[in-house]
Amino acid sequence: MGSAWVIIPARSERQAMDWSLVLVSQGIETFLDYDPARGGWQLRVPSSDQARALEAIRLYRLENRRRLWQQPVRWAGLIFDWRSLGWFMWLIALFALCEGPLPQLRAAGLMDNRLVDQGQWWRLFTAVTLHGNLPHLASNVSIGILLLGLAMGSLGSGWGLLGAFLAGGLGNLTGWLFHHGHYRSLGASGMVMGALGLLAAQSLAWVRFGFSARQLTVRGLSAGVSLLILLGTNPGTDVLAHVAGFVWGGLLGGLWLCMPAAWVQGRWANGLGVGLCVGLAVLSWVMALR
Repeated sequence: MGSAWVIIPARSERQAMDWSLVLVSQGIETFLDYDPARGGWQLRVPSSDQARALEAIRLYRLENRRRLWQQPVRWAGLIFDWRSLGWFMWLIALFALCEGPLPQLRAAGLMDNRLVDQGQWWRLFTAVTLHGNLPHLASNVSIGILLLGLAMGSLGSGWGLLGAFLAGGLGNLTGWLFHHGHYRSLGASGMVMGALGLLAAQSLAWVRFGFSARQLTVRGLSAGVSLLILLGTNPGTDVLAHVAGFVWGGLLGGLWLCMPAAWVQGRWANGLGVGLCVGLAVLSWVMALR
């Protein structure tokens, strides 16, 4: 590569991959390799793009500084976002209302294909926020806090939350399309599996970085499918909604990877994602309670 290229050292393979994605999104040609002499990973960029590359990395690091609610999961190379607790606190509050003063909320919001046939589209989303009993709620909360927190840490708080919620609603849409007869359901399981799909899709970002990175991609996708089988195919559960939520989450995660970095990174972009998610949830419940 000669003197026309400059080296940007990275602390780890994961950091080098993340930085290379940032540079590629800015149209900067990048090569990723391992330097045995230094014992570390590095990027090679054209010397003419050095200033742009360093500035892009600086902005990326500035936008992705660890905050109090973000905790690195070092063994997995992921970040956990504790703000996922907020979403599940809301689901717990709704469950308490259904069990106490407002039991009619379940009938108003559960997924019912016959009522969706009549135009009540909001049930696709209100059903994601409801649970039938305490064990159902406890299962989704215990697994969901972890998977949604990792998805929010990986994609960004706003896009992770919005993507998982949309995947849950689209999972219900899939059930409406494929179930025959009277079909009713409720629960956040599809959203939880959607968060798992979002995480699995992130491993696709490593495909372009050579054989060792492609192995990481295969392992990431395999782990996602294995967890889907373990968590989403229990007898007596809505397997179709779980699988559909996972698939939709994977598709939305893949779409996120294709978007320009400027659209999906940063505080304002993720604030928009949170606003869209909360807005869709509130609108759905307003329609349900009219």
